[in-house]
Amino acid sequence: MRITGGSARGQIIKTLPGLTVRPTTDKVREAIFNILAPLAASWDRGLDLFAGSGALGIEALSRQVLWMDFVDQSGKCCQVIKQNLRKTGFMDKAHVYCCSVSKSLNFLCDTYDLIFLDPPYADTSLGTLVYNIGNSKLISEDSIVLVSHATRSALDKQYASLSKIKEKRYGDTCISIYQKEVAS
Repeated sequence: MRITGGSARGQIIKTLPGLTVRPTTDKVREAIFNILAPLAASWDRGLDLFAGSGALGIEALSRQVLWMDFVDQSGKCCQVIKQNLRKTGFMDKAHVYCCSVSKSLNFLCDTYDLIFLDPPYADTSLGTLVYNIGNSKLISEDSIVLVSHATRSALDKQYASLSKIKEKRYGDTCISIYQKEVAS
């Protein structure tokens, strides 16, 4: 797996062997950032939930996100994320939390400009999780929440204060992008 753009473009990053982690492919990651590019001029803080290898968050750091928090409950994934951060030179621009996403939502207190949510496709609580993020202090008026999920698992158009602004399909992967609904 390689970084597809930005300052770390072309660098190969490590993934976990086996089927325990489903890394987002290079092609889909590149498409994600092409979709995100026109949505904001800059992002200061990002959050990568169910981070796995850290590929999405590292791609964001490579493309000028200033700080990224990574959350994954697997100790092996957290080790791989740290190795990938060191290899790409982004260790001083990130923190890795080795805990469940649910637990992290209870202690993270920053507002994030960009949140990646890429859970296992078998996770049946995805809608509830998006709803909880929409009700959390983690999002602001300008936050973008990007959810990667199986095409067979459709997501609602709205969760709490979050409204779907875009959806794209890439094979079995669906990318749903949400933004906080602005009161008129």
